[in-house]
Amino acid sequence: MSGWFGSWFGGNSGAKTAAATKEAIVRLRTQIDMLHKRETHMEKQIEEQDQIARKNVTSNVKAAKAALKRKKVLEKNLESTQAHIATLEAQMNAVENANINIETVKTIQQVNVSMAAIQAQLGGANAVEKVMDKMEENTEYVNDISESIKRANLGQQIDEDDLEEELNQMAQEELDNKMLGAPAAPVTAAPGAVKPVAVPKQTVEDEEEEELRKLQAEMAM
Repeated sequence: MSGWFGSWFGGNSGAKTAAATKEAIVRLRTQIDMLHKRETHMEKQIEEQDQIARKNVTSNVKAAKAALKRKKVLEKNLESTQAHIATLEAQMNAVENANINIETVKTIQQVNVSMAAIQAQLGGANAVEKVMDKMEENTEYVNDISESIKRANLGQQIDEDDLEEELNQMAQEELDNKMLGAPAAPVTAAPGAVKPVAVPKQTVEDEEEEELRKLQAEMAM
């Protein structure tokens, strides 16, 4: 069995065998096509001889009998041709199936070689298990670091109650400042009362100086 597989898959011998197989399939198909054409031609000849026999069956018995004999010979040849076609088609199917089986086995062998190479690269099940264990260990390590950082950040958080108290204090101070700096409420005058006209301070001083100068002038006289 190993020798048979070696003849198909091994080196130049395998290549020659594959080429011979393809050539055999081509020759079989060519021969089958030729026989089918011969079959079609003989069927037409049989039909022609049948028509001749029927045409002369009453008027020319001798011609009808000769045509009938030719028809019988053609029918035997047709049967032989059809048998050849069946045999060749069976052979071609067998060769094609064998070729398909070989290609399938070759594909399986290539897959096995690839799988073996992959397994060798991985280092086997134990090596893969070690890799997975290491990955799990690294994942746990990263998670531990994340938790440590999270706890550190939680320790640095500002107390919300202290913030609320300071905000309330600032709001109260702002309110007090506004109340202290607010102008006095204006006094509403009684209805009908005349509002006093405010005299500018500078105007009053100018009038006083003018009166003083007049008084000095009068005394100088």
